[in-house]
Amino acid sequence: NPFFVVISQSLTAAAKSEGYEVITMDADSDVKRQANQIEDFISQGVAAIVLNPTDRLAIGPAIKQANEAGIPVFTCDLQCVADGIEIAGHIGTDNFQGGELAGQAMIETLGDEGGEILVLDFKQANSCVLRVQGFKQVIASHNEGREAGQITIVSEINGGGDQSIGYRATVDSLQAHPNIRGIFAINDPSALGAWDAIDEAKKAELISIVGFDGALAGKRAIAQGKIYADPIQFPKKMGQVIMEKFMAFQSGEEYEQVELIPTSLYRQADAKSDPDLQLDQ
Repeated sequence: NPFFVVISQSLTAAAKSEGYEVITMDADSDVKRQANQIEDFISQGVAAIVLNPTDRLAIGPAIKQANEAGIPVFTCDLQCVADGIEIAGHIGTDNFQGGELAGQAMIETLGDEGGEILVLDFKQANSCVLRVQGFKQVIASHNEGREAGQITIVSEINGGGDQSIGYRATVDSLQAHPNIRGIFAINDPSALGAWDAIDEAKKAELISIVGFDGALAGKRAIAQGKIYADPIQFPKKMGQVIMEKFMAFQSGEEYEQVELIPTSLYRQADAKSDPDLQLDQ
C-alpha cells in the first residue's frame, strides 16, 4: 500500500536526522509474520518498534513480548486494542471524521435523487470500522425525516482493503443489486477495484465512487473522474510525528500519547492544482 510507503520514508528521513537507522519490514497483513518480525526486532535489541498492527487484537501477545523486553512500541494508523499491553504512543488519522466527510461527499455526488449504495468495508482494521461508522452517521442524518431521496445501504461487504478483492466484491454486489448508484470504499485500492468492476459492467456513468486515503493512485483516479472524492490522509506528517514522540519518550519529556490528524476532502478541482500530479499533465 503506497500510503504506508510514505509513512516509512518520512519516518526514515526524520530518524536519520536524529542519528537513528530505521529497519522497515512488511508483514503483508499476516499476523504470524508480523509477530515473527517483532520477535526478530526484540532479539536485535532495537531502540523502539513502530507498528501498524495487522490485527487490532491478535498481535497483542507479540506487543506484550516487546513490553517485557523493555522496548517501547508505537503504533501508526491502526491501534491495537488488546488487553494487557502498553503502547508508548499512537499517531493516526481521525478516521471517524474522515468517514463523515466521505458521507458528505456521497450525498453531494448522488444529489436529490439519493439511491442505493454499496459499502466496501474491512472490519479487521479498527481505522476502517471508524470510517464506516462516521459515514453511516452522516447518511442516517441525511435520511432522517426525508421521504424522497433517501440513501440506502443495500450491501456492506468485505473489500479487503485490496484492489482485487474490492473488484470481486463489487462484481458480486452489482449482480445482487443492479440499481446501485454509489459505492463507498474504505481505501483507494478497494475503490480502484470497484472502478474496475463498474467499468467492466459499463456502469461507470451511472455509479459514483467515494474512496479514502489520497494516495497517488487515488488522486490520479479522482483527476480522471473515476473516483468522485477522497477524504485524504497525511502520511508524511504521520512519519514525522512518530519520530517526535519517540524522541520525547527517550528524553522523558511529556507528549500527547494519542494524536489523530483530521482528513481533508479532495475532489477533482483539487487535483488540477495538486503538485503531486503536475508531472501527469
